[in-house]
Amino acid sequence: MASAAELVKRLRELTGAGVMDCNDALKATQNDLQAAVEYLRKKGLAQAAKRAHREAREGVVGSYIHTGAKLGVLIEVNCESDFVARTDDFQQLVKDLGMQVAAANPAYVAREDVPGEVVEKEREIYRGQMATEKKPPQVIDKIVEGKLEKFFAAQCLLEQPFIKDASGKATVRELVDGLNAKTGERIVVKRFCRFQIGEAG
Repeated sequence: MASAAELVKRLRELTGAGVMDCNDALKATQNDLQAAVEYLRKKGLAQAAKRAHREAREGVVGSYIHTGAKLGVLIEVNCESDFVARTDDFQQLVKDLGMQVAAANPAYVAREDVPGEVVEKEREIYRGQMATEKKPPQVIDKIVEGKLEKFFAAQCLLEQPFIKDASGKATVRELVDGLNAKTGERIVVKRFCRFQIGEAG
């Protein structure tokens, strides 16, 4: 069995959290490493929510050009200080987000950015697909909402599964929130633009 110090070290590597936070998480979860990761994630999300009102006026515009130079992405990611913007972790996040946009081709940053009329149009399409089904209205409503969640997961950058996560379970939002928790700063994916040779502007 791993010693307390080894567990703290492993938890820090997995989450980027501080020593005291890792100690607290391991105590709260009886040294269950996976449960401690979840504990810290939840704590990070709570801290991220507290920072939601703070302004993120620093940051960088990153670029990603895919091999062959036929596909490129510009992306703006903001934070609260120039110090954080220059860290390796922040720069890596911006690079990863550029690759994500290139590979997964989202249309929006977050579900809040999807215009109401687009959401309604999607709902109409899904209801049309269900028109011949002999199901109660509440069941159809549930199916439509499920399809809408899949739409958000495909079209919104923060909702997409992170392409570098082999399990396919981690979302881009969790990636951003992880750095948010690690830096103690509000980190915001502001906007992106994806260019592909041959595509209409």
